[in-house]
Amino acid sequence: MAVWGIRNDSLSTELVDGGFVSIGWNRLGDLRDIGLTREKLKAALTEAYPDAKPRAVAGWAGILLRFAKEISVGDVVVAPYRPDSTINIGVVTGPYEIALDAPNHRHRRSVQWQKLGLSRTLFSQAALYEIGSLLTVFGIRKYASEFLAALRASDESDESTAAQAPAETTEVDEAAVVDEPRASRIERHTRDFLLERLKHDLSHREFEEFSADLLRAMGYEARVTAYAGDGGVDVVAHRDPLGIEPPLIKVQCKHTTATVGAPVVQQLIGTQAAEELSLLLTLGAYSREALSIERSRQGLRLVNGEELVDLVLHNYDRLPAGWRTRIPLRAVLAVDDAAGL
Repeated sequence: MAVWGIRNDSLSTELVDGGFVSIGWNRLGDLRDIGLTREKLKAALTEAYPDAKPRAVAGWAGILLRFAKEISVGDVVVAPYRPDSTINIGVVTGPYEIALDAPNHRHRRSVQWQKLGLSRTLFSQAALYEIGSLLTVFGIRKYASEFLAALRASDESDESTAAQAPAETTEVDEAAVVDEPRASRIERHTRDFLLERLKHDLSHREFEEFSADLLRAMGYEARVTAYAGDGGVDVVAHRDPLGIEPPLIKVQCKHTTATVGAPVVQQLIGTQAAEELSLLLTLGAYSREALSIERSRQGLRLVNGEELVDLVLHNYDRLPAGWRTRIPLRAVLAVDDAAGL
């Protein structure tokens, strides 16, 4: 049983809803008709994409061959999920097929998803770096044990750290992780570092205080409520200095990377009076039911972990010095992903 990483920056909820993984190159027809050899795929790609560089064509052919031929039924797929930057893990259940009626990403493999919305904080930074490959389809070898441990873990242990010991391997091929520190990998490393610090270096109370300071950095007045008996409201924010003009914003801070469900959201909006707004901040993601409430409820905003990281990065220089000392970041220039292609 092999463990594969598959990046998909085009489709999102369709992958989970339809139970599949997919790749692009829509100008190509059924890969089985072309022939599942590197040379035949290269020839077809050259004809379909005449402006592509030979190096790019060779890389694409390797990706298509891995996807259609080398991945086997029963193999494990690790798929970073773009909408909230969590990780989904599933098992391949069928051979390569082409969805001719699909508008995009027609080359597909059916997958039974077994773990959805896993926080990146469950895995070591080295494992996250391995699945940060610039390749679309790649073998996960050094840290496959971490993702297999997460796949086998019970739902109750989802917030525990996955196995940290790397699997012994000396095998290296073109599907191995590219270690070049290009822009997207540096950005992803920074975001993972920030999530890790917020989750493991802050207490629940400190996370509430940090959230209040973040709101202040964004131009709001904010104060943390009493720790006990807060009724689900951890921070109160407003625009005017005295906090007497509407709207009042009631904020709940969930210091967790687990998926936040509808009951938590219902608890918060239960405190919301007329002309008040509600804001929920978490380091994790939200269930479909929770997101459905947000869509139907005026004055409610749910911020997931990736969105919270965005807010921190955009307002980092305005945070108090104490937080910047505990979460040290600095701006750098990095090689763009497209360089050399």
